[in-house]
Amino acid sequence: MKLPRNVDSQQLIKALQKYNYQATRQTGSHIRLTTQQNGQHHITIPNHDPLRIGTLNTILTEVAQHLGISKQEVAERLF
Repeated sequence: MKLPRNVDSQQLIKALQKYNYQATRQTGSHIRLTTQQNGQHHITIPNHDPLRIGTLNTILTEVAQHLGISKQEVAERLF
């Protein structure tokens, strides 16, 4: 699956709620999300529109590793 190229930070934050990620704090233009699913995990998302494809790829990879599933499964569920 090809990653979408027009995802902004707010769309990604809303999509990650499917995996129980919640915004816990914001420092400047970076938003930190935390989940308790499969143990505590934090990710930081820059508040940009749109997100760079490399940034999106890294975030999805980190989520997939934490959940123990493939990046493609994460991307298909979110988008």
